[in-house]
Amino acid sequence: MKKIKSLIINTIKLIARYIFIIFNSFFTLMKPKRNLVIFESFNGNDVNDNPAAIYYEWIKQNPDKQNLAIFSVKPSKYKYLKNKYPQIVFCKRFTFKWTYLMARANFWVFNSRMPKWWKKNPKTTYIQTWHGTPLKKLGIDIEDVSIPGSNTIKYHNNFRFESSRWNYLIVPNEYSENIFRSAFAFKNTFLKTGYPRNDRLVLDNNKTEINNIKKSLGIKTENVIMYAPTWRDDDFKKIGQYNFKLHFSFDDFFENVSEQTTLIIRPHYLIKDHIDISGFEDRIKILVDEDISQLYLISDLLITDYSSVMFDYANLKRPMLFFTYDIDHYKNDLRGFYFDFINDAPGPIVKTQTELMNKLVQFQNVGSFIEYKDKQINFFNKFCELDHGNAASQVVQVMEEKYE
Repeated sequence: MKKIKSLIINTIKLIARYIFIIFNSFFTLMKPKRNLVIFESFNGNDVNDNPAAIYYEWIKQNPDKQNLAIFSVKPSKYKYLKNKYPQIVFCKRFTFKWTYLMARANFWVFNSRMPKWWKKNPKTTYIQTWHGTPLKKLGIDIEDVSIPGSNTIKYHNNFRFESSRWNYLIVPNEYSENIFRSAFAFKNTFLKTGYPRNDRLVLDNNKTEINNIKKSLGIKTENVIMYAPTWRDDDFKKIGQYNFKLHFSFDDFFENVSEQTTLIIRPHYLIKDHIDISGFEDRIKILVDEDISQLYLISDLLITDYSSVMFDYANLKRPMLFFTYDIDHYKNDLRGFYFDFINDAPGPIVKTQTELMNKLVQFQNVGSFIEYKDKQINFFNKFCELDHGNAASQVVQVMEEKYE
């Protein structure tokens, strides 16, 4: 019965896709509507990241164009986001209205890829913001793709096709520019602005703003530690749904930090499993949808693994700790790294819970990992070179100059 139901649903989706393709092909023959901008973050999951930072700067500079600045969102997220952001104009993805607006847009401002079968109006300017500085190999540079529903050749070809549609690609540093050129086979224009989402880390890094954020999130403790792990390509339930296993004990964690410490867990958006915090509800917050720049600002220590959050957080010049329990598999078998992570990491690398707890004690006693001071400075100089607090305004300037 389940197989029959699944077959019916997939057939309906396929028919709907072809209908949208027909409408899409017709509407893309029309001239784009001046100043119509479609923003989208992580395939319509939220209003965040680089597209949101550019959106707010766009309407700040062009308040008369707010009704033409539209966020594309998943139908399942529409009601929630509409209530959360009543001032923003939304449109549900893959609806008739969305098809029309996408085809008539002057600009697309996205941070992830569009389906290969979706056609772009030749006169629409596509600004790809991407969503992180790469440590792990990505795109065409991944030699053996383990992602469900794909294979290496298909994955590479899809990246080549998608990047050919990007008119502009934002880069946060020279290091990323060189990688994006090869990993995406990108041949158009780089915007060397830094990441718009990081403007806030430069402009709002003060006690008043930090206290305001804590208050809004209901955090009353003096100290905050954030754990933000990435996802594993080969550890999944099904397409788009990845597993997550916590590799340390909450009991041990809180035995090795002060009583005035809140732990924030920020899973990657592709990790959707429930994390059991029973018994620790007053000390742990799982924050998935909040603006991550807010979480950076209030965190005294970042614990991560191979996630690109390390590059953004480096702007704050605060300590980082890398819990890499599967580093040998991740580095050698799964993705591979672009630089010598083990040697150049701006903080201690630990593989076991015992090592993790020892470093937490050091942080608790000293407040930093002083032996990593020089590496932390080098890391900042290399990866935060373009983050000056004005990235979003630079992108908006490009948009305005494009159609003066």
